[in-house]
Amino acid sequence: MKKISIVIPAHNEEGNVALVHEKIKQVFSGLEHYNFEIIFVNDGSRDNTQEKLEQLSQQYEEVKFIEFSRNFGHQPAVKAGMDNAFGNAVISMDGDLQHPPELIPEMIKKWEEGYDIVYTVRTYPKQISYFKRKTSDVFYKLLSSLSDVNLTKGGGSDFRLMDANAVQAMRDFKEDDLFLRGLTSWMGYKQTGIDFIAGERMAGESSYNLKKMLKFAFTGITAFSVKPLYLAAYLGFLFSIFSVIGYAGYVVYAFVVGTEISGWASLIMTIVFFGGLQLIILGIIGIYLGKIFKQVKERPNYIIKNKNF
Repeated sequence: MKKISIVIPAHNEEGNVALVHEKIKQVFSGLEHYNFEIIFVNDGSRDNTQEKLEQLSQQYEEVKFIEFSRNFGHQPAVKAGMDNAFGNAVISMDGDLQHPPELIPEMIKKWEEGYDIVYTVRTYPKQISYFKRKTSDVFYKLLSSLSDVNLTKGGGSDFRLMDANAVQAMRDFKEDDLFLRGLTSWMGYKQTGIDFIAGERMAGESSYNLKKMLKFAFTGITAFSVKPLYLAAYLGFLFSIFSVIGYAGYVVYAFVVGTEISGWASLIMTIVFFGGLQLIILGIIGIYLGKIFKQVKERPNYIIKNKNF
C-alpha cells in the first residue's frame, strides 16, 4: 500500500481540525490501496487548537501534529509539514475546508498517471465578493508579468500534491522569504492542474487580511525576479529624458515670448512628484537589501516546540 501524507497548517482552527480529519478519513475509506497520515502544523494558535490536536492524536494513529514555538506564518507551516512528511506523495491543503478533501482521489489518480506535481486551479463561488475575485486575478497577472514564474490564473493555491522526489527537492531550499506557490512552478517536473470551486470556511474567521495579501504579493514578486530593479532604472532614465526635453522647451519658449514661466504651484508639484519617485525607487532597492540581510543571517524558517512523531 502506498502512503499519502497530508500537511495541514492550522492557526486558530479549533473548530475545524476534527471536521477536516473526518472528511479526509471518509475520502480514504473509499481508496483501497492507500493509507494516509495527517500532519497538522499548529502555527502559534491562541485558541484551543493544540488541545484539540492532542485529543485527536490520542484517538487516531493517523493524526500527527507539529507545534511551533510561536506564529511563523502560513508558508513556513506548510514547509515544516513537508519537511517532516515521508509518504510516497504529499498533499498540502488548508484546514478550513475551503480546499475540498473530495478532490484528493482525482489528485492521486493524476499522480498515478505519472505527474509529479498536481496543483489545483481555484475558482470562487458567486457569493464571494467582486473585490476578492478581482484582486486575486490582478495578483496573478502582476506576479506573472513582473517575475520569472508563470502562475496560472487561480493556480496559486497551496492545495497541491507532490511526489516524494519533488518534496525531497523542496526540503533542500533554504530561502528566508518562502513563496511555495512560485517554487513549485519554478521547480519544473511534470505538472498538471485540476479545477475546483473554493468552499466556505466551516468555523472561525480568516486571518488573511488585505495587509497580509499585499505582503504576500511583494514576497512573490521579489522572490523570483529582479525586474522591479530594472523598472526603477528605466523610470529614472525616462524621466531624465523628459526633464531635458522639458527644460529645452522652456528655454525656447522664454526666448520666443520674451518672458519666463512663473508659478510656485507647478514647481512644488514637480519637486513632490520626483521626490516621491525617488522614494519609490529607494524602497524597491531597500526591499531587496532587506531580503539579503535576512537571508545571510540564516535563521530557520520555523522553530518546533513539540511534535508527537
